Amino acid sequence: MKRLTGPLLAVILLAGIGVAGYRSHVQNTAQQTAQLEATKVQTVRGLIGSEKEGFFNDPRLTAILQKNGLRVQLEKAGSRAIAQRGDLMRFDFAHPSGAPAALKIQQAVKAPQVFTPFFTPMVIASWKPLLPVLEREGLVKQQAGTYYLSDMPKLLRLMDQGVRWKDLPGNSAYPVSKSLLVSSTDVRSSNSAAMYLALASYVANDSNVVQSEAELEKVLPLMGRIFLKQGFQEASSAGPFDDYLSMGMGKAPLVMVYESQFLEYLARQAASGSAPNPDMVLLYPQPTIFSKHVFVGISPNGVKLGQLLETDPELQALAIEYGYRTSTQALFAKASQAKKWPVPATLTDVIDPPSFEVLERMIAEIEKKYAR
Repeated sequence: MKRLTGPLLAVILLAGIGVAGYRSHVQNTAQQTAQLEATKVQTVRGLIGSEKEGFFNDPRLTAILQKNGLRVQLEKAGSRAIAQRGDLMRFDFAHPSGAPAALKIQQAVKAPQVFTPFFTPMVIASWKPLLPVLEREGLVKQQAGTYYLSDMPKLLRLMDQGVRWKDLPGNSAYPVSKSLLVSSTDVRSSNSAAMYLALASYVANDSNVVQSEAELEKVLPLMGRIFLKQGFQEASSAGPFDDYLSMGMGKAPLVMVYESQFLEYLARQAASGSAPNPDMVLLYPQPTIFSKHVFVGISPNGVKLGQLLETDPELQALAIEYGYRTSTQALFAKASQAKKWPVPATLTDVIDPPSFEVLERMIAEIEKKYAR
């Protein structure tokens, strides 16, 4: 019996070792499979405004997202058009250029989370030869190296009265018959025009956000006129700014743009070793309005991307390179100083847009006037 005990114990011991080894192998294989799944790059489909195309296509952003298991596949559309789409659930995220459109999207898809990774003020791109003319008219003032459009009510009055550039006293720089107007995108499709409408309606409503039916009736006739007088308008914010860059003062003396568009242009010129046009200048309306680039996460991967954009230090720094402002004001101030960007570090006279419903009502009423 003793002769059998030793070999039997040895067999049992070997069997136990074998089972333990098998279990360890299974566990290791499962862990490796889980790790591979975790590092597998997932495609995240999203709708964005055209002004963010350069940022999302930057190879540095692609590399950072890939390290986090994501790649983006983009479709461009106007912010208002994004909010009105019926197929939003086919996408992982929507990234319009304004808070009202983002709120509409959030409600439509019952989004679990939204993020605001960056924002940009609305500004008017203009030309230095026009500054003396505008200053004499009391429309523009300089403060600490920044030019402010300091009398927005007067500008609206002059535009409504049909004043032409040649009518402005002492205007030898631009004595043309073109009407004094701020050019914008098409308010029926584009967020930048909707932000212009929000700002202009606030000024026309005695410095109050439009809320009531009576206030709507008060401002709508003027709002319709300042948009219809422009004639043809581009559907995307890239269009008017491209005209400003390529066609100059003759085509675009005053253009409502995102500050980030102008700063991205300066960054591109610096990267290519080219000097920017020295006559270009930004005018900051007083008051102005911020365009919040709100990110609406629709799927879990969309939420993951939104979290990265809002919290990853490298992505936040990259956004600043593209001219966007982030929640950390000191970082933008430091970067703009280093790059010698002609912009104020902070803006204090900033208003809120109307509710989505009020803004949509104004846009719908203006749209009816186009059809007449």
